[in-house]
Amino acid sequence: MPNPINTLAARRRKARHYALQALYQWTMNRNDLTEIEAEFRVDNDFSHVDGEYFHELLTGIVRTADSLDESLVPLLDRSISELDPVERNLLRLGAFELRDRIDVPYKVAINEAVALAKKFGATDSFRYVNGVLDKLAQDLRSIEIAAEH
Repeated sequence: MPNPINTLAARRRKARHYALQALYQWTMNRNDLTEIEAEFRVDNDFSHVDGEYFHELLTGIVRTADSLDESLVPLLDRSISELDPVERNLLRLGAFELRDRIDVPYKVAINEAVALAKKFGATDSFRYVNGVLDKLAQDLRSIEIAAEH
């Protein structure tokens, strides 16, 4: 019998994968979010995706993009607009999970964003994403980090 925790992790991993792609599409053409979500659900096999989590990531990140960006700006070595759209949305995704999804361990939020950066980002973007989200975790999850040590 499959481990339900591993199954949920795999379903959420796929939700993040599609959410990043949908966020990229939203960033590039600013289409209606409902249309983008519907398109992803029609064009992709969602049978092994946490569809509710996909929806929450997509709508939550878009709804709070400005405040997510504000939390990231002090940690960046350039303006948010200078970031590659993949990196920008990966940082938003990681920041959203760190800030709004306390049920997701900080290491998971960072590791998932890094894995997506390795898959979709520029050659060394995963290092940048890791560094920025690690600093953000120090601010947003200091109690969780301290409890580990």
